[in-house]
Amino acid sequence: MTRSKSDVPFVIGHRGAAGLAPENTLISLRRARLEGAAWVEFDVKLSRDGMTILFHDDTLDRTTSGKGPVGALAFELLRKLEAGAWFGASFAGTRIPTFAEAIQTLATENLGANVEIKPNPGEARKTADAVCRLIRDAWPESVPGPVISSFDAEAMAVARNALPGTERAMLFGRLPGDWKRIVEELDCTSVHASNRHVTEAVVDEVASTGMPLRIYTVNDPERAEKLRSWGVSSVFTDRPDLIKD
Repeated sequence: MTRSKSDVPFVIGHRGAAGLAPENTLISLRRARLEGAAWVEFDVKLSRDGMTILFHDDTLDRTTSGKGPVGALAFELLRKLEAGAWFGASFAGTRIPTFAEAIQTLATENLGANVEIKPNPGEARKTADAVCRLIRDAWPESVPGPVISSFDAEAMAVARNALPGTERAMLFGRLPGDWKRIVEELDCTSVHASNRHVTEAVVDEVASTGMPLRIYTVNDPERAEKLRSWGVSSVFTDRPDLIKD
């Protein structure tokens, strides 16, 4: 399932279409597709009882009616939380989805995906094991093989061993001085970095290795076009209605 640079489009919807719908929800994935995105990115972590769910933060407070650590609640309780009204009244009733439901939505909507492993504190290996197992056992043939990414080196080591044929991207904010060593040790096939710290020199440095460079989060069309002109492979955007392939 290894992906080449040409297999992944320039525009990737960030957390679905996080500027247009509640992030990391099925409606957000569908909205990204509606706006023309062929790929999306979303975050996966674990409930207390080990269910893989789409969620970004370590705590529930920002995007749900709940409070406290995500990993403190079993999925049955997480599923009852309101996960859309914070974004807008029309999204009331939205629920936290499972990773399995997201995979099915990818198949239904004909979407590719970057799956970010986003572990709760201390759960990197456990989360990566669960994510990789579901990709291995349930990823549909009709859906392009995923890109797996994480800021967590332990999670990426698990992915390297569990899914060696799948594209894996190390996530950075600013590229550290030893980024090449990190990427090489984890046998990553691409690099993801923050828009805030990317210059043309950084793009050239990554390009010299032959690896794709993908940039998050880009919501300004002019900035997106500049990155494209520099040779950036993809941008993650909350607004796939504004930035097009």
